[in-house]
Amino acid sequence: MSENIAGDSVPSVSDKGNAARLIYVLYLVALVIGVTSLVGVIMAYVYRDGAPAWVQSHYRYQIRTFWIGLLYVLIGAVTLVIVIGWFILLGWLIWYVIRCVKGLKLLSEGRAQPNPTSWWF
Repeated sequence: MSENIAGDSVPSVSDKGNAARLIYVLYLVALVIGVTSLVGVIMAYVYRDGAPAWVQSHYRYQIRTFWIGLLYVLIGAVTLVIVIGWFILLGWLIWYVIRCVKGLKLLSEGRAQPNPTSWWF
């Protein structure tokens, strides 16, 4: 990280968060090929410690996206027999895509996740 004239930290060329970007893509690909989300969460755990703070916020967000999403999917699957499960799974799908797209947008702007511990967006 380096500082600009105003004293704000800006990401250097080496801090672009390419692994975090790949994880978001793996999460989106998981909608078609489910196992890629597991690869993504493992990568997030591996890369988070050595990353700059602004990228660490993305890794934390990605890890929480995986575990919270898994919880939503399990609840949706269990309640499929009483119809409400379909609505839970639809809600999960919308939530999941929004979180991934929002994360990609912030990452491309070189910004940290403002609230990586949130259950929402």
